[in-house]
Amino acid sequence: MKDRTRPPQPSRRLRGRWLALALAAVVNLVFVGVLVFSVSWRNPTPPAVTAELYAPPARAPATAEPAKAEPPRAEPPQPPPRPEPPKAEPQKTEPPKAEPPKPAPRPEPKAATPDAREAEIAQKARAEAERKKREDAERAKAEAERKQREDAERAKVEAERKKREDADRAKAEAERRQRETDARARQERQTEALRAEAEREARARADAEAKSRADAEARARAEADARARAAEASARSRAEADWIRSIQAKVRGNVILPPDLPGNPEAIFEVVQLPTGEILEVLLRKSSGVRAYDEAVQRAILKSSPLPRPERADLFQRTLTLKFRPID
Repeated sequence: MKDRTRPPQPSRRLRGRWLALALAAVVNLVFVGVLVFSVSWRNPTPPAVTAELYAPPARAPATAEPAKAEPPRAEPPQPPPRPEPPKAEPQKTEPPKAEPPKPAPRPEPKAATPDAREAEIAQKARAEAERKKREDAERAKAEAERKQREDAERAKVEAERKKREDADRAKAEAERRQRETDARARQERQTEALRAEAEREARARADAEAKSRADAEARARAEADARARAAEASARSRAEADWIRSIQAKVRGNVILPPDLPGNPEAIFEVVQLPTGEILEVLLRKSSGVRAYDEAVQRAILKSSPLPRPERADLFQRTLTLKFRPID
């Protein structure tokens, strides 16, 4: 939450940065103006320099005699156009001895003002540079912190993604192993069923061979066996029917019929169980047409685990087909 509330700060810093840039531009313009002014102020001095060429004779106004000694210096100039001004100097240029005050405006004492301004401007420029440097450092620090937060967030997201992927892989591996286990169990059941069938067929062949060795004995034994098998089958059928009815009764006791059930529909389920009666699987083979009733019966079957066991162990069937009606 802290990271989400901090973004407004860069906008204020951005406005401060633009203000700082504007102030820096103004200071630079003032600095350039002062430089131009100082250069233009110093450039007019050459006329004063030409005046200074004539100033040396005027610097000794205390005695008029040395001033008279100056004219001989005006004669030596070789250029033809300039001899006349020296002649006029002793006559007309001497009276304006008041000109010596003109050198007074020499800006040498005042030159300190531009230097002070330049120093002040330079100091301001340094302060501005330091301020910019601090702002750049703060921006760099903020950017580094932002990148660090982004890197941490990306690392967190990547770790969560890898964790989910590992969990998905582990789940898929567990499901694969469970499917393999179920497949092996089904294969073992099928193998066991085939073995039992082969054994029954072997016993039947043995019985047939025994019958062929002794007709009379075989017929008698066959008749006896037939009667015994009939009795056994009848007893087995009755015992098996009783067992199935006991299972259906227990299941019906756990069925919660849905309201407004139309008619008396029939639902057929296939139940896979262990010898202990524990239910392994319940499959709907034929729907009653009422989904609520089908689901209610399926829940009741699962709730009835373990199922009642048969009175005779040889009556046990791993897979049972159970039929249910609301009114039976």
